[in-house]
Amino acid sequence: MPSSSHHTLAASLTPTERLYEIVEQGLCIGCGLCESVAGRETVSMMKVPSGYQHPVVIGQLEHSTVDTIYDVCPGTRVDGMPDGHVTEGTSIDPVWGPWRRIALGWAGDPAVRYEGSTGGVLTALGQYLLASDRVDFILHVRASTAEPLFGEPTLSFTEADVVAAAGSRYGPTAPLLNVHDVLDRGQPFAFIGKPCDIGALRNWARHDTRVDELVRYWLTPVCGGWGTPTFAASFLDRMGVDPDELTGFRYRGRGCPGPTRAETAEGSVDAHYLDYWGDDASQWSLPWRCKICPDGIGESADIAASDAWPGGSPTREGSVDDPGTNAIIARTAIGQELMEAAERDGALVIEREIGPAEMSEYQPHQVRKKLAVSPRLQGIADEGRVVPRYNGLRLDELAAGQAVEVNTAQRDGTRERIRKGKATEATPKPIGSS
Repeated sequence: MPSSSHHTLAASLTPTERLYEIVEQGLCIGCGLCESVAGRETVSMMKVPSGYQHPVVIGQLEHSTVDTIYDVCPGTRVDGMPDGHVTEGTSIDPVWGPWRRIALGWAGDPAVRYEGSTGGVLTALGQYLLASDRVDFILHVRASTAEPLFGEPTLSFTEADVVAAAGSRYGPTAPLLNVHDVLDRGQPFAFIGKPCDIGALRNWARHDTRVDELVRYWLTPVCGGWGTPTFAASFLDRMGVDPDELTGFRYRGRGCPGPTRAETAEGSVDAHYLDYWGDDASQWSLPWRCKICPDGIGESADIAASDAWPGGSPTREGSVDDPGTNAIIARTAIGQELMEAAERDGALVIEREIGPAEMSEYQPHQVRKKLAVSPRLQGIADEGRVVPRYNGLRLDELAAGQAVEVNTAQRDGTRERIRKGKATEATPKPIGSS
């Protein structure tokens, strides 16, 4: 197992330098929690010249604050399901983690199924939680009004609000930017976020008891990562769209996967989902943090929902009339009860039960990554960099079941990428600053 200790002593770096190490070593996913921890007068999430959204220190940062950030940042700490949530009736799959029920299904409302990503399950569950008075609002993300390629946090209080934010966001998004303000409301809510966002807020629960008190449901998409800003820029260039003229951008939805649509004042341009991502996973251009992600499958959520394309990707022919089907993993008793209540009341349609083996057929890239993470993190440790701490994810056990030469290739490949600068980002600074 890679060393879990931070390799640099706090005394040898300033607090700002320590925070920036997370960014410079490619571990920042841009969730925004560090701004909430430090206070927006001290740390501000900004778009930086690389196109990412990263923390920029604007005030007096203390070592104790950075210590807390290292404890909660999903770039430096990734845990599995919290203690007490794995109960009788829960199975643990070596790859897929805790589960109580896995099924194929979709939103009961055809309009929601159409608008949402894949089968609209997470959108439907968000609506159902509000309609059944289980929560007062949903914390999730919608398309940014200021940066069309980005997402932005939003609170949805009505079913219409929820569906208006439907559809995946594959650009920088900071859902935990104002989490203190959300908690200060003192109202029960559900959180729908990427697995790394779920993990970050779970981490923060150790420091703020209001999290476990107020977050009643944790929902996540199974996540293969998001595109780098240069990847998105290259796509717009191929479409003949000037990024500065962009007024809206929809990555998918309105079908399965639905068109990738760039909007300008002059009109819109549509492309196929595969024109954006490529026809197989080898063409994906992901942030470094996504390539070493220990938990793309949302192991600490109540419910995780994924695409259900055999082989892990849609086909151009099949996507023409695909109505959308999600694979749904209920991981906790709370998640199973929600899934079954939503099915009973018509918010979800369940087609059939499946198991972890069939999940692996729909998400083979998640299997490959899960097996590769431990040796990749060892490669990071061997290069003397900050190594994310992890617990309860079975990463070392999975690696131990592989041939030594396979693990060695993953470790050495990681070291080579680091040496070539592929895991390094510039020190964050505002656009236009010297």
